[in-house]
Amino acid sequence: MRLPGTRYQEHGWEQVRKLLGQCSLAALARDKHALLLEPDQEASLAAYVDGVSRVLYASGPRGAALGNSYGDTVLELALSLVYELQARPGDWAGLCAAVAAEHARMGPFWHAPGGEALLRKKFNDLYAVLRDKVDSDNYQAACGRPCSPNRMYAYRMLDTAYGEVARLLFGWREHRAQVGAILGRTIEAEPIEARRLRSISDCRAEWILRWSESLERFGGAPGPLHTRSKRFASLKSSPEKIAAMLREIGEYEALSANGERDWLQDANDAGAWLEDYWRVLDESEQGATPGPDRILEAQQDALDLAALEDGDEAQPDMRAPTLDVVLAERVSLSPRYLEMAAAVQEGGSWALRTMADDSLPVRLAVYLKLLGPFDDSYPAEWLDPATGELPTMGQLALLDGVSLPTLRKRRDAAIAKLTAGPMQA
Repeated sequence: MRLPGTRYQEHGWEQVRKLLGQCSLAALARDKHALLLEPDQEASLAAYVDGVSRVLYASGPRGAALGNSYGDTVLELALSLVYELQARPGDWAGLCAAVAAEHARMGPFWHAPGGEALLRKKFNDLYAVLRDKVDSDNYQAACGRPCSPNRMYAYRMLDTAYGEVARLLFGWREHRAQVGAILGRTIEAEPIEARRLRSISDCRAEWILRWSESLERFGGAPGPLHTRSKRFASLKSSPEKIAAMLREIGEYEALSANGERDWLQDANDAGAWLEDYWRVLDESEQGATPGPDRILEAQQDALDLAALEDGDEAQPDMRAPTLDVVLAERVSLSPRYLEMAAAVQEGGSWALRTMADDSLPVRLAVYLKLLGPFDDSYPAEWLDPATGELPTMGQLALLDGVSLPTLRKRRDAAIAKLTAGPMQA
């Protein structure tokens, strides 16, 4: 599962959890378990962080494995949590209290059979809670919406529930009765829902509720939404909340599923350009003639001649209307915004000649897509004074007097023309 700002909610977490548990035990080996019982918890936490960090750095290939789809390794994720623990002494105090309680009841239980497994579980519980705290904080920073660790846990539960529902629907022949309970009807042939379920966004809230309800009948234990625990009590009675959370997970996964392919392509293109650049320089040095340099006569190439032949037709219309007061208030821009933005365009540029038939809002939408909301090349007249960036797509659509989908289509068509221009040349 991926959500904005999160790093610990994907399948790689299992490897992070196991590495942290193993390295924690290794750091406390050789009779260092007393750290967990020291009254000076600040000093014991610092000693633990130092010891476990050393062991983590020596984890080798296991730590070098990928821990999520953003490129973070298992080692990087584990170290980040360890350092986060040092900034949250309350979590360390909770661990020490739990260990002290076991020690008071059993003595040095880590030396007893199964004692190391019990201590490892306490560290696993510590970091399982800490990861949701970290991810919920980062989610709030990324989205500006409140998110508690319990809500992050609920997101993960719904993602797991969707995986189970999808598994049952795809194997409907083997689970015909349970699939019928989930869909609310008798299943006699392949359900159309099995073919339409392509992502978590296609999953319905009532399927999740019925799946949870069916677990006690088909699995022997109540589902997460039907236990006595109050953790998900608000979700059980609010299918609209479940639907919104499922939709949010699906939308962000679709948004982040490209794996930064565009950036990787840019890196490959830049590398190829540099190789060509050095090759041309090398060939120039090898083919240089002896004697003083001579300035050759400047000659116009075909593109320059074509631009001169086009004359005034190649220059786009630089005039722009003045916004009426109502529209200017809606977009929070000056009534003369389009007029001033059009006046500073470079009329002789190749890009502007290519987009001569497009309106100014469409051209700005192209720059917004290709260069981002802010670039040093943007004139100040193009920028929204409130943000210091280009207007948003919503503002540009209002300026152009079209819907947002229409503006996107026109923008993409203009980008296609820009892309095809150099290839045709």
